[in-house]
Amino acid sequence: MPEQSAGQMFPIMPLVIIVFIWYFLVIRPQMNKQKEHKQLLASVKKNDQVTTAGGIHGTVVNVKEKTVVIRIDDNVKIEVDKEAIATVITDGETKK
Repeated sequence: MPEQSAGQMFPIMPLVIIVFIWYFLVIRPQMNKQKEHKQLLASVKKNDQVTTAGGIHGTVVNVKEKTVVIRIDDNVKIEVDKEAIATVITDGETKK
């Protein structure tokens, strides 16, 4: 009997190993990246220099719950979703 159960588990083991490797090489790093991005968005404040995912550079004028108002030129302000912010520059240091 033990030989038969070991023979049945053998085809499953490579699949388990592949899933384990996939988790540590792909899923876990992506989750960490998302967590860091959420922390970045939570730390955005007035007068931060930001770059959006679309490549727009500007200065934060107002932070709302889900959006941010960015000044991109004199008398030119746009409102974008917080999720669109890709990088934040605070006091000379870049955060991605």
